[in-house]
Amino acid sequence: MTELRTASMSPPWEGLEGRDRHAACLVAARTGDRAAMDVLVAELTPLVWHVARGNGLDRSTAEDVVQTVWLALLRHMERLTEPRALVSWLITTTRRESNRTRRRGAGQVELPQEMAEKLTNDDPLPEAELLRDERDRQLWRAFHRLSQRCQELLRLTVLAGRVEYRAVAEAMHMPHGSIGPTRGRCLSSLRTLYDGEAGR
Repeated sequence: MTELRTASMSPPWEGLEGRDRHAACLVAARTGDRAAMDVLVAELTPLVWHVARGNGLDRSTAEDVVQTVWLALLRHMERLTEPRALVSWLITTTRRESNRTRRRGAGQVELPQEMAEKLTNDDPLPEAELLRDERDRQLWRAFHRLSQRCQELLRLTVLAGRVEYRAVAEAMHMPHGSIGPTRGRCLSSLRTLYDGEAGR
């Protein structure tokens, strides 16, 4: 009996994807549905986290920003007049909070793992730490020479991961299918720029 009742009371976001799914969750969360909020937190925290990290925050500071952003959503949930714009609101709020936090002083940015793996070297281990720091500096110099669109896309994909491609597509107003190829071209450009930095 319980199973039949559960099946007939499927959550409103079930079967939906992207902004429709998140909008349905937000509407349900406004009514006090904890499960809806749990879905939003589970699916969108990676995006919020990596927007914070992409804006120059260390892990500990980024954790604080993520918490602040979700608390802000809880406080201002009723003010979001367009639930389908939730992802954009989260990204904008995270950027603003990250900038405020960074101005107060934050640690250094760590090199994203995917980028680090593409830039491995076989230098002697005793110098590894120094070389890694230099590699990171060269990488970020190269990164900041990319177009703003490439920088944004890499922050939201290399950092947020493939599972968030649909949210990234919404946030950047790009077709979902074009995220992967564009990301590949941006990483290729980054590699070329990095090689130029390393060869100086």
